[in-house]
Amino acid sequence: MDESNWVGRGKVRAREDADDLVIVVDGLTSQAKYYKPLIYEFFRKEWRAARPAWGEYAVEIRMEYTGDPPWLDLDNLAKAILDAIKGYAFHDDAQVARLLVERHQGERERITVTVRGVESVRRSSGA
Repeated sequence: MDESNWVGRGKVRAREDADDLVIVVDGLTSQAKYYKPLIYEFFRKEWRAARPAWGEYAVEIRMEYTGDPPWLDLDNLAKAILDAIKGYAFHDDAQVARLLVERHQGERERITVTVRGVESVRRSSGA
């Protein structure tokens, strides 16, 4: 991961590309409620780039784990993360028209969140 484009040096980092807002949270816990204040505080204290916008959004949440999969309900994880980024990526989580939440075995434990406008998704898929 090229560190030059990222904001944040702690457990949470984020960057904004042309069409995407990407948030990375290092480490996993089985308590989904842990992520809401962690991400919210990152945005409140460190993030100045993104301003909430109207329109529809696609959000992808990818949990990577090592060893056995953690006992973490993905629906609870999604709710905590959407609540945390509300007001920064978009005005309300009702704007999320597409939501993908998945877990995969990886090289390190982390959560990657990608937020993009639905129009950007349609352009890239040719729809």
